[in-house]
Parts: sequence; C-alpha cells; structure tokens
Amino acid sequence: MSPSAEPDLRHHGDAEVRGDAAALTDLAVNVRTGTPPAWLKAELVASLDGLAAYPDGTAARRAVAARHGLPVARTLLTSGAAEAFVLLARAVRARRPVVVHPQFTEPEAALRDAGHPVERVLLDARDGFRLDPAAVPDDADLVVVGNPTNPTSVLHPADVLARLARPGRTLVVDEAFMDAVPGERESLAGRTDLPGLVVLRSLTKTWGLAGLRIGYLLAEPGTVAELERAQPLWPVSSPALAAATACSGPAALAEAAVAAERTAVDRAHLVARLSAVPGVRVVGPAEAPFVLIRLADAAAVREALRASGFAVRRGDTFPGLGPDWLRLAVRDRETTDRFTAALTEAMGKVAAERAPGCGREPDAAG
Repeated sequence: MSPSAEPDLRHHGDAEVRGDAAALTDLAVNVRTGTPPAWLKAELVASLDGLAAYPDGTAARRAVAARHGLPVARTLLTSGAAEAFVLLARAVRARRPVVVHPQFTEPEAALRDAGHPVERVLLDARDGFRLDPAAVPDDADLVVVGNPTNPTSVLHPADVLARLARPGRTLVVDEAFMDAVPGERESLAGRTDLPGLVVLRSLTKTWGLAGLRIGYLLAEPGTVAELERAQPLWPVSSPALAAATACSGPAALAEAAVAAERTAVDRAHLVARLSAVPGVRVVGPAEAPFVLIRLADAAAVREALRASGFAVRRGDTFPGLGPDWLRLAVRDRETTDRFTAALTEAMGKVAAERAPGCGREPDAAG
C-alpha cells in the first residue's frame, strides 16, 4: 500500500494466519496462547446441556456487574466487543464523531457503515503516540479511543482520558486488552462520575474465546437501555454467557492477574531482544500483550518471516501508520528468541536483495 492509499479498515490479524495456521508460529493474533484453560472448557461443555432453552443473560450480567462493582443496569453483554461498536454506530446520534488513531479499526468501519462522517485524530509517533486531549475537537460528540491501544501498546493515563468526558459527548474507551495490564491500572471501567462514558471489554483475548464471541460494555443505564434496544433478540449464546459468568469470578480474575504479570515479563524480554536488532525501533513503553515496531522494508520482511514460519501483523492498515510498521504478539521467551533470530535473518536477506547490483530493481513502494 502506498503512503497515500486509504487503509483497509477490515483487515485484521487473523488474515495473516488464515489457511496456514498449522504451519506458522502466530505472532499476528493477540489471543493468549494455551487458552482456553481446561476449567473453562469444562464450563463450556456443561453449558451445552441447556442449548434447547433460549439464552438467559441474567446471571452473566450480574457476574459482570459484580466484577466491576457496578449495578446490573450499567452492563450490557455483547457478541464480542466488535458488536458493541456496531450498536454504538447505529444507536448513538452523533453529529461529529471522532476516532483517535492509530487504533483498532473496527469502530471507524462500523461508524462509516452506519453513515457517519468520521474524523480522525492521528497521534504522532514522535510523541510516542501519546494522547493530548486538546487534539480532540471541542464539539466532537462521539469520541473513540483505545486503552491500552491496539496496535501501539500505549497505555493512556486514566486522568488524561477522563478529561475527554463532558456532557453531550459519548466517550467510548476500548479496554479490550486492559485485563492483560497488571492491576488493570488506568482503567475507567468502575467509574460512574464521567458523563457519557462507555467502556468496552472483551473476554476473547485473555481466555482464548475469539471463536465464541463474548464481550460487554459498561455505561450509564440510559445508554445501556438504548443500545440493548438496538440488539437482536438473544444476541449472546448460552455457552458465551457461561463463559462471561465463569471469567468474572474471583478464581478467574486471580488467574488473569497472574497471566498479566507473566505477559509483562515476556514482553520485557521481547522488547529487549528487539532493541538489540539493528534497524528496529520499538514503540515504548509497551503495556499490552503486543508491541509495535518500525523497520525499513517491513512488507518484504514480513513475507520473509512468513517463509521462515512466523506470522506477524502488518501495520499499514491502521490509519496513522504506514508500510514500515509491524505488530508482534508477546509470546514465551523461547518463541521470542527464535523469532528475533528469524527477524535478523529476514532483515539481512531483504537488505541484500535491495542492495545495488543484486540483479533486481528496488521496490519503489518499499
């Protein structure tokens, strides 16, 4: 893609491994490896006995509400966090919606599909993709921002995000990866004092449930009721409701906290190894279960890595990035060591092919 081309908002990390998952080490998809755990699989299997009945989300909503210390009326279960973006786009009457980029592209895609003229606030790599609330137009009545942000791995301070809330504005904070942050620091999930706040959560990343589709949102009761009216009947399946209940309990939260600490250690190892590779710039400090890197000829390097058995996420489909960016999921130390060795080799191979006199013309789009 040329720098001036419009990013493909519908491209997601699963496209990098589709059809070749068995042959590739997956650093493109941000789902925690080794999941779902055995106890969660057992909960899902047990729920199958109730498939003859229509789904009843009462218990799951109560569990999610209790998990965040909120009234049930402030919670809404969704078919993955992605459904929440569609509901917001259809139900919220916004004159000037703004999406803060780079971030997950589905919110903008959903808004555009619903006929909204979306404006972008592009954060700057030179500032580490940090958010300045003053960059958001004062009259924006719908603002969408990720925290921690996909793909930059930036964790914005909660007080900075809180400055975006105001009467007459819907502030959507996508916290799909917040449970992978130790202590869930900077989360706004429990806040009830910020007008127009909508917090989105996903259970698919930490618990390996991308195929089940389960997420939820937290908002003012009036907003929840309006979004619920936009949902079809029985939008969340019985197994997904069972997962929401199970993953909101004390034992699951304790397990997720341990996993978040382990991810932080593995991420530090990944960042250290990447930082030792000449020509690689790592965006930091990284706080999510993935990191964003910049390097020359990233598209060619990505293809060389694929040939070596590694799938990584291209960055040029995110508004505000370009062809020199890649996103990498955090994996265990052994996988990281194998990957960084393959990355070094791939970069050397691509550089050699680009060198004058190698028998081919340089890629003008590189």
